[in-house]
Amino acid sequence: MTEYRSPLLGWDGAVAADTPDEGIAWHYGDPLREQRVASTAAGLVDRSNRDVLIVPGPDRLDWLHSITSQHLLGLRDGDSTEDLVLSPNGHVEQHWNVTELGEQIWIDTEPGTADEVLGFLLKMRFLKRVEPQVVTSDFAVLSVIGPKAAEALRAAGLPVPTDRASSLPEGGFVRPGSGGGFDLVVGRASLAEVAGRMRAAGAEPIGSWADAALRIERRQPRLGVDTDHRTIPHEVAWIGKAVHLDKGCYRGQETVARVQNLGKPPRRLVLLHLSGDTEQLPAPSTPVERDGRSIGFIGTAAHHFELGPIALAVVKRGVTPEHALSAGGQPVALDPADAEAVLVEGFAGHVTSA
Repeated sequence: MTEYRSPLLGWDGAVAADTPDEGIAWHYGDPLREQRVASTAAGLVDRSNRDVLIVPGPDRLDWLHSITSQHLLGLRDGDSTEDLVLSPNGHVEQHWNVTELGEQIWIDTEPGTADEVLGFLLKMRFLKRVEPQVVTSDFAVLSVIGPKAAEALRAAGLPVPTDRASSLPEGGFVRPGSGGGFDLVVGRASLAEVAGRMRAAGAEPIGSWADAALRIERRQPRLGVDTDHRTIPHEVAWIGKAVHLDKGCYRGQETVARVQNLGKPPRRLVLLHLSGDTEQLPAPSTPVERDGRSIGFIGTAAHHFELGPIALAVVKRGVTPEHALSAGGQPVALDPADAEAVLVEGFAGHVTSA
């Protein structure tokens, strides 16, 4: 969609977001309070700027299984997962949320990527009985997050799925969310009405600022912000979540297998604490430097309601909290939980305390 503007931007206090979230709210007047609400109660996140595609056709599961990183052959009706499209060299090109429901695959992906995703699918279709199509103009994504998310869904008269998506009578579905909570894929014509019901049921609106800050805390990367053209799945903990290690050949598999066997991805995703010397946060792609030399880049940065200014960054594997680092002219420090790069069940992650 071009020049999209969510109807939720008409709600009181809404301030529009900039790139990469044009068209939705950056916050609704108090972004730090919004984070607290999402951490203790229920928050409603507008993701209606995301692109949505469907893939009907009897060959859909076998076909998508063969051209992407995830194991899709065994998906049952209502199952959801994350999936990647990799380059021949194993670099991440696309990241999808995938749901099998109603004899078709639903894909929702980053804003503005529908043409790229559809182009890839059509290029790879060959003689398969599939009909991929963009349905962003017909369907929109919302999320409800926080410990009272299920309670808010029930109060709004919506289904509360456990491990599989539940269909909505008017079209679309509700599924468990990849970052916790639940995702709603609803008819775009009913977006404002469903969001209003959720708000009346106790889910307070949460802007992209609060959503990003909580995502940084979870160390959950976002394609195109926390990744670059060289990113491989091991570096950002997408192994297992979006890449299956026990499946047949697919584009980029050789790199995945090589890194998995060696256990040493060249870089890793970490949480950085910013000095707070300035209110200005470093922009995505700002170099992270040590002794004047670039050793990585900043991705998402935000002011967190408890942790202060923080950011996700992809840095060289050997960086430790003892190293003096900077980004955008201000000191930054590696979070102690990321003190050592480890390989746990196939993905490079951070060391957490017991």
